[in-house]
Amino acid sequence: MRANTNLFWLLAGFFALSAVVYTGWNLLDDKHIVEWVGTVALVLSAALGAFLAFYLGRVRNHQGGELPEDTLTADIDDGDPELGHFSPWSWWPIFLAGALALVFLGVAIGPWIAFIGLPLVLIAIVGWCYEYYRGFFAR
Repeated sequence: MRANTNLFWLLAGFFALSAVVYTGWNLLDDKHIVEWVGTVALVLSAALGAFLAFYLGRVRNHQGGELPEDTLTADIDDGDPELGHFSPWSWWPIFLAGALALVFLGVAIGPWIAFIGLPLVLIAIVGWCYEYYRGFFAR
């Protein structure tokens, strides 16, 4: 996380310097007329980089130790956490994706398609949540 913090501080400085150079060059070229869109975009990019760097620095200081990504002697398995249980045989995520596609198609084309997709979304969510409570894999 230290590398990420340093990278975002570097980007914040780069965008701040670019904003100063851009504004100064624009003032010299256009006879004291500031082009606000580019100046504001560069200043906000510098602020975003500084916000991210500050946040990552605070998190790094309060996490209670170094991450495996920050130590040179770390192994790949050191940063491999348990992500959860995923069932590779489940068809419910595909069904949910199709139902959500119908809902978004209804938002884009006509609301009547979304009314068809919403019950399918609810069925897919319930089916995915309760797939381990019936059939061969019931607990």
